[in-house]
Amino acid sequence: MCVGEIKPKESMPTSTLIKDGAPKPSLATSMELSKRNPAFQDVEGSKPVEDITAVEPEGKLAADPPDEEYTQIKPYAGMPKEVLLLYSSQARYRVPREVLFWLIVACTLTLVALTISVVVLSPRCLSWWQVSPIYQVYTRSFRDSDGDGVGDLKGIREKLAHFEYLNIKSVWVSTFYRSPMKDSGYDVEDFRAVDPLFGTMQDFDELLAEMHKLGLKLVMDFIPNHTSDKHRWFNMSRGRDPHYHDYYVWADCNATGPKPNNWVSVFGNSSWTYDAVRGQCYLHQFLKEQPDLNFRNPLVRQEMLDIIQFWLDKGVDGFRIDAVKHLLEAAHLRDEPQVDPDKPPESVTSERDLHHDFTTTQLGLHDLLREWRAHMDVFSREPGRYRLMVSESYDKPEVEKTMMYYGTSLVKESDLPFNLYFLDLPLNASGLWARYLVHLWMANMPIGRWPNWMVGNHNTPRVASRAGRHYTRVINMLLLTLPGTPTTYYGEEIGMESINMTESAINDPASGRSARSPMQWSGAANAGFSDKSNVTWLPVHPNYSDVNVEVQRRDEDSVLFQYHRLSELRLSELPLQRGWFCHVYADRNVLAYLRELDGMERAFLLVLNVGRSSAVTDLSTVAELPEQMRILMSTDRANDGKAVTKSAIATEAGEGLTIEFWSHARFNANHPSQCYISEKACYLSALDILYTC
Repeated sequence: MCVGEIKPKESMPTSTLIKDGAPKPSLATSMELSKRNPAFQDVEGSKPVEDITAVEPEGKLAADPPDEEYTQIKPYAGMPKEVLLLYSSQARYRVPREVLFWLIVACTLTLVALTISVVVLSPRCLSWWQVSPIYQVYTRSFRDSDGDGVGDLKGIREKLAHFEYLNIKSVWVSTFYRSPMKDSGYDVEDFRAVDPLFGTMQDFDELLAEMHKLGLKLVMDFIPNHTSDKHRWFNMSRGRDPHYHDYYVWADCNATGPKPNNWVSVFGNSSWTYDAVRGQCYLHQFLKEQPDLNFRNPLVRQEMLDIIQFWLDKGVDGFRIDAVKHLLEAAHLRDEPQVDPDKPPESVTSERDLHHDFTTTQLGLHDLLREWRAHMDVFSREPGRYRLMVSESYDKPEVEKTMMYYGTSLVKESDLPFNLYFLDLPLNASGLWARYLVHLWMANMPIGRWPNWMVGNHNTPRVASRAGRHYTRVINMLLLTLPGTPTTYYGEEIGMESINMTESAINDPASGRSARSPMQWSGAANAGFSDKSNVTWLPVHPNYSDVNVEVQRRDEDSVLFQYHRLSELRLSELPLQRGWFCHVYADRNVLAYLRELDGMERAFLLVLNVGRSSAVTDLSTVAELPEQMRILMSTDRANDGKAVTKSAIATEAGEGLTIEFWSHARFNANHPSQCYISEKACYLSALDILYTC
């Protein structure tokens, strides 16, 4: 067959083979298909293209047309690649395709840029210890599961639902180490063991696992300053074992002679006790059964790091470090100066008689804390598993010493020192006093740090007993609406009161008027604290039939229900979580302040009457407040939802108002000296996000 000749139609293959064997439609085949495709038309589109395979008059088949530009206008189904490429190169198809492509590219780049901007500009998310109150559980008194009259770890596990009801995420469990219990467990015999009084290590592991399952965090006591005199280290040290020889602070003295110096313990009398086995005196800044460790010994420092490692390996979420300021003493052991120089030295028996220049906050103390902080940070690298470090130190009146526990802008120490100054709040029923205590902390706190508020703990009488039961609600409202992390001592959420006892009847050296009585869960026997025993380690308060969790959960006017509502509000409202705090007004009765967030119109005004008489507060000079506002929540539920005028806000003694309002004006912009914020953020309503501003 000659080149260019075409086989008859009936014997012509429908395709030719390309080099790799795949079928490729020929142009003639395309023309054949075009006869059955009405869309395949000539350039003018008026009639079908004629069959190029038709037989000419001479009886010969027509030859293939010469190669020339293909002018078909409309594409058709099943067109070969050559035809498709011919159409796709035309402007009417190419231009829309290119426009769509570059539009997709532009949109993608915009989304990427927007995502990067949001990530870069977004403020740091609050950590678990910042979003809810820290709830202190005094283990002995929370819940007795085995009927021996003493609270235990299983008992805490039984009551985890209570924390969920309160919207609590962080639970501080007080000491449960093995101990002779000379100081309620703060005299530790073994840092790696649970005292049988509280259960077993398996009980602890199960409690921790269950808490983590529920999204709760466990913070435990760490008591590094001293051990029990029953601790193995002390027995080895008093026997002059070479390894343990300097684990404690020893000084030469004898049984009848003078002590090494005039240092006085926290509990009174000399800080030195003679040990006949060693023939020297040992230092104890607390009870004589609590000898002080020698942190100038590298071996002791390593022992404490190993103990921290032990509990972190178990999964604990943080430590509250006890008696921090006492960790180091001056090596020279000189006498401390007397507060009253004229007082006879032999009559100096109280810690208040001396200036503690050589027994507290010594050089090297903060190096210890930084070392522990760095060790804990290794465990904090796992997302969502940050390890909290809290320090306990009361440096009244030298608050600047307390602030040093925050660390510096370059070196971090505690996430927060407990604000023990706020324990003095109930001592003076005055809005001016409350403002002073708030300002004391906020004005001295390093920039960017997070505040803490604590009104009650295991060493002070209960709030309802010090301030009066009528003031429990307003103090809870203050705690839960101030910026930072409040600390709630067990039972304060229901308004528990201290019990009165004779000193001989109480196994608790802290106080004869104890705030450690059993938790009041119900009106049942023993207030629901213990189901199996008729005797509890401390007596239950007589008012337990009315003041208990079960009764108050059913009563929307109760202290507990108000605490529940306040914690929900704090958790859901950005201005309360991380907004500005601004002083607005204070007098002998009322404290008023604002919580606002830049970019958000909704804000809150708190008017708290912590005084002894009713008051009408005039805030008409605060231009940023609207004339009319609404009471969102009152400690007296009858006032919820009422409208108030800013020139006449009425409160009764012990009443607190959480007032909501909407305004474009921000108080902090015009009154920076009256406002504080830890981590500044702004709200963008268009995208409903926070950004750094």
